[in-house]
Amino acid sequence: MVRYSGAKLVYLLARRSIGSKLLQSAPNLLNDSLRLGKSRGFISGICNSSSRIHGYVNSENLKLRNGGVHGHWGAQRFIHATGSRFMSSKDYYDILGVSKNSSPSEIKKAYYALAKKLHPDTNKDDADAEKKFQEVQKAYEVLKDEEKRSFYDQVGHDAFEQGVAGGGPGGPFDGNPFEDIFGGGGGGGGMNDFFKDFFRQKEFGGQDVKVGLELSFMEAVQGCSKTVTFQTALNCETCGGTGVPPGTRPETCRPCRGSGMIFMQKGPFRLQSTCAQCGGTGKTVMSFCKSCKGNRIVKGSKTVKIDVVPGVDDSETIKIYRSGGADPDGNQPGDLYVTIKVREDPIFRREGPDIHVDAVLSITQAILGGTIQVPTLTGDVVVKVRAGTQPGQKVVLRKKGIKTRSSASFGDQYVHFNVSIPTNLTQRQRTLIEEFSKEDQGEDEKGAAVAGASG
Repeated sequence: MVRYSGAKLVYLLARRSIGSKLLQSAPNLLNDSLRLGKSRGFISGICNSSSRIHGYVNSENLKLRNGGVHGHWGAQRFIHATGSRFMSSKDYYDILGVSKNSSPSEIKKAYYALAKKLHPDTNKDDADAEKKFQEVQKAYEVLKDEEKRSFYDQVGHDAFEQGVAGGGPGGPFDGNPFEDIFGGGGGGGGMNDFFKDFFRQKEFGGQDVKVGLELSFMEAVQGCSKTVTFQTALNCETCGGTGVPPGTRPETCRPCRGSGMIFMQKGPFRLQSTCAQCGGTGKTVMSFCKSCKGNRIVKGSKTVKIDVVPGVDDSETIKIYRSGGADPDGNQPGDLYVTIKVREDPIFRREGPDIHVDAVLSITQAILGGTIQVPTLTGDVVVKVRAGTQPGQKVVLRKKGIKTRSSASFGDQYVHFNVSIPTNLTQRQRTLIEEFSKEDQGEDEKGAAVAGASG
């Protein structure tokens, strides 16, 4: 599959739609955020007069009129200002202190640790604390989302920053400039829907938990109910998962005056970014819960009841939805994965839905035949033994195996015969066997003589 850089991907998609109504109704176009070096880019500006959009031009030949580029706008548009110039040269993985192979849970853990450490409220003497805090927030917003992270890894840090970054500390996709460029005029469809789906943020639930559960052979075959206990994240009971002491009332955030956003005028643009003090909520609290230290979750023991369905096999994994760790953000808990370990049985052996047992015959039973009792999953049954049964021979008991979960049928049971050779004989037994041996030997000699005469 062909891979494109962030800017080239946007260029190809934009060029394909340049003749459509999406471009004619585009309310806002960004220049430098879509440019890489001397490549082509979109230009934009804000003007109260009505004139045409310049379209797709070479940035080297760009000429501004009356201090700004003209287009069809009747009102001001907001653009998130936090771009690559507000970001350090380190990539998002370096900022969070994780590797590119880190799991979502490792990334989330690193983010919470850094956010707690770098929060401006706890670093009032550090002038750079707020900037560092914003960098950590921005990196986490991208890396926690599977689609955003995949796109970031594909195009690289520099291309991602210049090609798609346009958000504040709340994330590079807040106020996504692509949404304005490709159809923000209300028509919908086309490129606008593409980017909406591509950059849609997914819910991030609690941490998944994996545990093991050991069962006996019959518990696995017949099914059972079990409980498992494990350590995981739980909602803090002291504060009810709010992170603040009971009765605490949040105060209006002073920097943003409760709006959750910080505004700044830069020439013809009015820039907007998420308030780093309150994280966009517009509210702040001065004290945190002492039990969870504001994290809203604590480590604790959790017990879950599990209904094991009949026929579960060794090494199978059962998934119990929303029975894992609690989510500090209040979304759904993680899932619980229970891996089954089935102990060996002294009688039965399993191969899928079929089972196997061994039956021991005496030498006389093997020679003369007869009947024996054989254990099955539902109790003993009588099995007929044919005369002259040899060691290793087997018989099949139809539908005496394990019920398959995908249908109403049962597997089979295989009975394997072994012949027991006596080691201690009475004098009479020895005499009888010797006579049998002489007679058997005599029959062999007669057969040999007949064969020689005929030859």
